Amino acid sequence: MSVTIAPLSESLPQFISQQNPSALAVLVDNHTAKHCYPLVKSLLPKHTLIRIPAGEGHKHLATCETIWGALTRANFDRHGLMLNLGGGVIGDMGGFCAATYKRGIAFAQLPTTLLSQVDASVGGKLGIDFQGLKNHIGVFQLPAAVLIDTAFLGTLPERELRSGFAEVIKHCLIADADEWARLRRYDLEDLDWNRTVAHSVAIKERVVAQDPTEKGLRKILNFGHTLGHAVETHFLDRPKGRLLHGEAIAAGMVMEAYLSFQLGMIEETLLQEIEEYLFAVYGRVTLKNEDTEPILAHTLQDKKNRAGQVRMALIDGPGRCAYDIPVSKTLMRQALDYYRG
Repeated sequence: MSVTIAPLSESLPQFISQQNPSALAVLVDNHTAKHCYPLVKSLLPKHTLIRIPAGEGHKHLATCETIWGALTRANFDRHGLMLNLGGGVIGDMGGFCAATYKRGIAFAQLPTTLLSQVDASVGGKLGIDFQGLKNHIGVFQLPAAVLIDTAFLGTLPERELRSGFAEVIKHCLIADADEWARLRRYDLEDLDWNRTVAHSVAIKERVVAQDPTEKGLRKILNFGHTLGHAVETHFLDRPKGRLLHGEAIAAGMVMEAYLSFQLGMIEETLLQEIEEYLFAVYGRVTLKNEDTEPILAHTLQDKKNRAGQVRMALIDGPGRCAYDIPVSKTLMRQALDYYRG
């Protein structure tokens, strides 16, 4: 897998020429069809445009059937190529559909959100939600390429940009203490996105190269995600209260930093730094007492669990992370109480 950070006008025609596909498809959603596809259409040879509804609520098997059906009607053979133009949902689901259509066709990720550029598009994790559980069905399959153009970030609402920034923060907390210290001095609008994206991608690539299928080290990329995914899942069926991924992960990082402190892995000063910064950037998700048990129930479906035991990736000092740490329901309940303040 190659990751290129450059204007698509430079990277995309060259990539397609090298691939020389028998057919080309472009997967978009309602948003990227309007804001992003017009920026790349002129760079593409003849292709099939596949358009699906936007949002996590459509990341399920019925939408996959739409995608597979479009490829079938276009008579795609196994030498075709699919370009996934969009955020994490498009990349996860488009990659999953490509990896399973006729047992696999080539695909490339063209991430258009900060979240997908720094995290979701890199590493070959693909999948869909199933029966209310996030990313419950999926595969590992590396794309033929990841082509990142930070110009797309200018098409994002501020809330979406902030959501993706949570994964940037996570990468610093687990792998680069100096960058964590530097990052906290900047406002979101003052960041150099080419530098920031390249830094995050380098961390993720380095980890994934050592553990492609998440048997060990790659689990550190899930810091904040056990409780964060549980919170995100809890709000999935509430159209007016649904959280963006990064908003839920920011909440999860506060809770799991608290667990790291409780288990003697970090000093209280680091916990306070994390808490103050994340609350300043994201505010506080409103969690009621009655939300606690449903959220804890969702942690039982976490993919890092073993033999019914919830295991987490927790920070082990500034810029370090440990994985497979068992955490009891009692401790998780305390973390939720702590987050509520």
